[in-house]
Amino acid sequence: MTCPDWRTMVAVFGRIGLLSFGGPAAQIALMHRELVDRHRWLDEQTFLRALSLCMLLPGPEAMQLATYAGWRMRGTMGGIVAGALFVLPGAAVIGVLALLYLQYGQLPLVQAAFLGVKAAVVIVVFQALSKVAGKALVGTEGPVIAALSFAVLFVLGLPFPLLILLAGVWGAFRAQVTHAVPAIKARQSLNPFKIVLWLTLWAAPLVLLWAMDAQFMLQVGVFFSKLAVVTFGGAYAVLGYMTQTVVTDLGWLDTQQMIDALGLAETTPGPLILVTQFVAMLAGHAQTGVSGALSAGLLALWVTFVPCFLWIFLAGPFLDQISANARVAGALRAITAAVVGVIANLSLWFAVHVAFASVGTLGGSAMPWPVWSSVNGPAIALCGLAGLLMLWRKLSFVMTLPIVALAGLLV
Repeated sequence: MTCPDWRTMVAVFGRIGLLSFGGPAAQIALMHRELVDRHRWLDEQTFLRALSLCMLLPGPEAMQLATYAGWRMRGTMGGIVAGALFVLPGAAVIGVLALLYLQYGQLPLVQAAFLGVKAAVVIVVFQALSKVAGKALVGTEGPVIAALSFAVLFVLGLPFPLLILLAGVWGAFRAQVTHAVPAIKARQSLNPFKIVLWLTLWAAPLVLLWAMDAQFMLQVGVFFSKLAVVTFGGAYAVLGYMTQTVVTDLGWLDTQQMIDALGLAETTPGPLILVTQFVAMLAGHAQTGVSGALSAGLLALWVTFVPCFLWIFLAGPFLDQISANARVAGALRAITAAVVGVIANLSLWFAVHVAFASVGTLGGSAMPWPVWSSVNGPAIALCGLAGLLMLWRKLSFVMTLPIVALAGLLV
């Protein structure tokens, strides 16, 4: 492994951040091409073990992989630079899009275009479900876990953090430990000072908001901090939980705004979890206008991504030890299977709310139940068009979006 100079490292990770469209798979492939094939800063085995570690941790795995690569090459400051360059371009674009949406999003012409955006979102979530299911549902236990997780979310509305905890405990309990974990020396020892420092940085804005009695902003910070701890399996896994909380429990956004937020976040570089910034900006704007939008968006960014640095700097020195632990691997397999059920629930939830103008719940359950007379024929037709373009013609979301948005205008 070679150690690049700062100028070269900033240029490469800056380019990765600007070009990181297309979700985690495309982002990881881009990093592999730059870090392993082109510059040879990491060898193949280190890259794959680091990727496995990042999949174990909560948060966006591609951003954490960039952070790990920077830390491996240039220590803590290298990790901060690499991780920040992966996030900041997308965050800047999301900020601009959110402000434009707040200014013009309710115009009839824009709403017509967003009908196509919503249709494309239905298909892209279905695509995510198909990809994750193809990798996660192996053997007989995986499909059972996925089906149970779907059922308890769709019918009972079980809290997402509890579901992840139960799946992880079950996977660790069921793991087959056939041999002792080899004694592998960590690259560095655990540094308690660094852990306390990052925990303090994470919590500092919340303590300040509490001292100022800024109740709404404190609520924003606490919610997205909690989300950062349970974001296993990528952004799609927590979108359902986030939607239920911000739409139903807190009333910050309505359902259509939440679907619009995901659609716009899909078009930007960087991790999809940047949707949290968009949601926070819309919620903050409803409180105190543009200043509230900017403050809430920055707070959401801080409490979402500061923990990502903490996880990497805490777990990075123990990469080989963690990768060899059968219990940890078993927990990850079970959580990944449960995430399939979570995304299936999200996919169906989005589809119902796009296809029908009015949706309630069935009896005392959490199951969405549409008002059948409120069916939206044009929306269903646009979903069919998006499906043809993305599933049959294999167009990307970014290429499909303008086509279905134009079709929404024409409809």
